[in-house]
Amino acid sequence: MFLRFPGGRAKALTLSYDDGVIEDKRLLSIMEAHGVKGTFNLNSGCFAPEGTVHAEGEGHYRMTASACRELYASEYAEVACHSLTHPFLDQLTAPEVMRELLEDRQNLERMTGRVVRGFAYPYGAFNAAVAGMLRAAGFAYARTVISTGSFELPADPMLLPATCHHNDPRLNELADRFLALDPDSARGSGRSPKLFYLWGHAYEFYDNDNWQVIEDFLDKVAGKDDIWYATNIDIFDYIEAFGRLRLSADLRTVENPTAADVWLNEDGRTVRVPAGQTVRL
Repeated sequence: MFLRFPGGRAKALTLSYDDGVIEDKRLLSIMEAHGVKGTFNLNSGCFAPEGTVHAEGEGHYRMTASACRELYASEYAEVACHSLTHPFLDQLTAPEVMRELLEDRQNLERMTGRVVRGFAYPYGAFNAAVAGMLRAAGFAYARTVISTGSFELPADPMLLPATCHHNDPRLNELADRFLALDPDSARGSGRSPKLFYLWGHAYEFYDNDNWQVIEDFLDKVAGKDDIWYATNIDIFDYIEAFGRLRLSADLRTVENPTAADVWLNEDGRTVRVPAGQTVRL
């Protein structure tokens, strides 16, 4: 029995971009045009002062809180935490780490009016203690800067690796491999669901004058019927819902106690388990 994403899809794709910089405006417009969703990781203690005006393309300046509130209200964007002031969290005391986590979360929740449960480690710096404090602070996942070049679901959501950074020279090759995958026709563990997770900083497109990289990537991977395009929290909430399915002793009856429809692949057959219902396999 293998997880399948909404609609029975075997693959999902998501983006994750850091720092809340002005180039996010152009990036998000590109994502919206392609129907691709992603997550923007913000440092609420580093917002530009209100009234600050920078022209798009002027450089990698951080936006004001009001500009962030307006931009990330898009249905294609999730707002997640990136710590209050962007420090090396593994070098701080426990009370300092918890302040960085909770104040950032509280500020972003006030800004968006939403519950904020995602995180990206600033500088990719973490240790076991920091990961434990993230769990205690109510976060659902935390992204590292580790790139695996693979498409497997993470073993530990608090140590979330990416498939690759957008400047990875393997980007097109990885995209082609991902598109060619067909877990529904595979055997054994090959039937497991697949996730393409891309990360970066939108200001890098400005610095490197390579906006065409993300344009070409999204041109290639967007609009596919077998891919679920989702924010980070969409994916982790769905995985959690799948994990809460209840199986009978003979493994033939499935109960779904959650408020979300869940899909699975059982012996090569795609099955929908509606929210709050029981299905006989």
